[in-house]
Amino acid sequence: MKKIVLIATVVLKESKSEGVLEALTTLHKATHQDDKGCLQYDVHQDIEQENTYVFIETWESEALLAAHMEKEHFKVYKAFMGDKIERMSLQKLEKIL
Repeated sequence: MKKIVLIATVVLKESKSEGVLEALTTLHKATHQDDKGCLQYDVHQDIEQENTYVFIETWESEALLAAHMEKEHFKVYKAFMGDKIERMSLQKLEKIL
């Protein structure tokens, strides 16, 4: 099984940051506690780009990453963030060296 590294960048719309830190904290905690195959799930705030958050995640497999995205805590986070996101990008990586 190949480990998957995911880098997700989320840029919020201006003035839409209320409650975001709490939502990120809840998602982070629930993912570490409840999601099988989660080896790393770190959330960073970009120090040069306001309202920008970067998730760096490592999963035991792509199937376990997909399962995470179907969990209730992820769905709650996604619904909360819905109209707050200006843009988002996802990079799925596989370590080769």
